[in-house]
Amino acid sequence: MHFSGSITALATPFTADGALDLDAWQRLIERQLAAGTSALVVAGSTGEAAALEDEEYDTLLQRAVALVAGRVPVIAGTGLSNTAKTIRQTRRAAALGAAAALVVTPPYVRPTQAGLIAHYRAVADEGGLPVILYNVPGRTGVDMQPEVAAALAPHPMVVGLKEAVADPDRMAALLALKGPGFAILSGDDPTALRALEAGADGVISVASNVVPAAFARLVALGRAGEHDAAAGLDARLRPVYDFLGCEPNPIPAKALLAAMGIGHGLRLPLLPLGEAHAADLAPVHERVLALEVEALAVRR
Repeated sequence: MHFSGSITALATPFTADGALDLDAWQRLIERQLAAGTSALVVAGSTGEAAALEDEEYDTLLQRAVALVAGRVPVIAGTGLSNTAKTIRQTRRAAALGAAAALVVTPPYVRPTQAGLIAHYRAVADEGGLPVILYNVPGRTGVDMQPEVAAALAPHPMVVGLKEAVADPDRMAALLALKGPGFAILSGDDPTALRALEAGADGVISVASNVVPAAFARLVALGRAGEHDAAAGLDARLRPVYDFLGCEPNPIPAKALLAAMGIGHGLRLPLLPLGEAHAADLAPVHERVLALEVEALAVRR
């Protein structure tokens, strides 16, 4: 199994009263498939996994697997702060039909680098799914070093790494590990093109929730070495990236999705988009719509 291309870390739509909005979930997934998204992540950090009840996690994953019907891989977020719990969550995702698990470094507990190796080996050995490592120290409090990825990459059930540290030297060190059984995926939209042009296999993206066709085109151009076209599109996407980073993810993404009629908000402790950024929503929404019309026309 080799992951590449534009992979969307799906947001989880809620109704106005805070329940799962399964109609919006279906429309979000169908829009992704029509746009050329390569794979979907369910219940990652963008999907507010920490705010989901067990039965909601099951419902989202089951629905996604059924809707996708094998057209693209469905990846489940399964990373928790404890190894045994992560193994159980990964087995749960396997039973629900996920193709792979996206396993973030254990949040809050700040294990050593040796502890990370032991953690991931246990999940890969016992979880029952191919594992994509996920490093996002700004959220977890621990930064997985390239040496850890190098130690884990030969494991037959470790199939890739999502790296959210936006540092070219870090990416260069990780790209040396890339191979048929181990994909290197950017986890940072604003620097994704740089990573792709350096040799990354793809991107696990927040932006592709709202611009799936445009982002899939960007990834395709970047991987094909079409620098001028990719750079031009990336520049036009820059205001979207900036808006998506104006408050903690997924607050801005869900504001844009709500403007598109997909979902109604977030769960506490996340609050709706603040007044300081509310005026930016309409122009970014207009840009998103224009970019998608153009990208879908090219795709057809």
